[in-house]
Amino acid sequence: MREVLTRYGRHNIGFLWLFVEPMMFTLGVTALWTAAKATHGSNIPIVAFALTGYSSVLLWRNMPSRTVGAITPNLALMYHRNVKVIDVFLSRLVLEAMGAGISFVVLGLVFTTIGWIKPPENILQVLFAWLMLAWFGSSIAILVGSLSERSEIVEKLWHPAMYLLFPLSGAAFMVDWLPPIAQEVVLLLPMVHGVELLREGYFGSTVHAHYDIAYMASICLVLTLFGFAQERYISRRVAPE
Repeated sequence: MREVLTRYGRHNIGFLWLFVEPMMFTLGVTALWTAAKATHGSNIPIVAFALTGYSSVLLWRNMPSRTVGAITPNLALMYHRNVKVIDVFLSRLVLEAMGAGISFVVLGLVFTTIGWIKPPENILQVLFAWLMLAWFGSSIAILVGSLSERSEIVEKLWHPAMYLLFPLSGAAFMVDWLPPIAQEVVLLLPMVHGVELLREGYFGSTVHAHYDIAYMASICLVLTLFGFAQERYISRRVAPE
């Protein structure tokens, strides 16, 4: 609750910005693609394609951005013995996951109701893919957030890296549309597997998805272990105000 009030305040629509903000971004991208009559070389509806792609990007991309430099503004909280560094990280990660998740569900329901898109063919697979993307985002967020407390250069490097990863994340393409060599390259990125799994669950047999969930889970596990190790290291060195 403190994080919600600190970030969104009590003015205007307050905490509703939690999911209105990602909704506006997704709606904007959807409107641009629809106006441009983009087809991506496929018969997949552009609205559903944008919804599944950019909602998933917002999920994993925003998480590390919120944990970078998160400890310094909250040093006063470290005075309380029960408040740990991981608590600050988790509170921000939960908010990001809630915001992106509510945005995805609300937009999906609205677009389905007005007939712009069809309901997902496999809701459980979509949910599982969403959880995997949330795990990836959380694991890299804890790692990057912890490393940013050790060196300011991490924050400087993360932001350009995020922009470079964005076009390779699978939001604007399906792996099957790429040449074989390009497929091998993009499939090295864990988030691509999650997006492919999500789109297969949403569109079903109309798409040919490429993913290896065991590979994605292995990368997420390694990132999680390194992240917790770094969080433990900085927790011992944080000096509360």
